[in-house]
Amino acid sequence: MVRVGLLAATYVVLTMLFAPWSFGLVQVRVSEMLTVLPYVMPAATPGLFIGCLVANILGGLGVVDVVLGSSATLLAAFLTSKMPAPLLAPLPPVLVNALVVAWYLSVWAGVPYWMGMLSVFAGQVVACYILGYPLLLYIMKHERLREYLK
Repeated sequence: MVRVGLLAATYVVLTMLFAPWSFGLVQVRVSEMLTVLPYVMPAATPGLFIGCLVANILGGLGVVDVVLGSSATLLAAFLTSKMPAPLLAPLPPVLVNALVVAWYLSVWAGVPYWMGMLSVFAGQVVACYILGYPLLLYIMKHERLREYLK
C-alpha cells in the first residue's frame, strides 16, 4: 500500500508541478512517464489510477475527466502490465489516452475528434516514449531497483 500511495502522490505532484502542460488539448503530462511502471511494478496500476484521479480532480475538465480520464489510465496501466516486451510498455497509455481523451474532448469540449486524437497522441508519445521508456530501461538495468519495485 505504501508503494501505491507513493506512486499516486508522485503522479499528482508531477502533474501539478507542470500544470500548464498537464491539462488541455495540447498537453504533455510529464507524470504520464510513470505509466510504463506497471510493466515492472504491480503496485503501479492502482497507484497510477489514484494519482490520475486526484490530479484530474485538482485540475482537469471536471467530472468527465475524473471518471473517463482516470478510467483510461487504469485500463492503460493494466494493458501495460501485460505487454510482452519493454518497447511495447508505453504503447497502451499512448493509444488508450489518444482514443478515450480525444473522444470526451470532442463530446464535452467541442474539439474535433481527429484533432484531439492527434494532439493527445503526440503528447503521450513524448511523455511515455521519450520520458517513460528511458525510465523503464534504467529500472530494468538496475536489479536492486527492479527488486525494490516488485
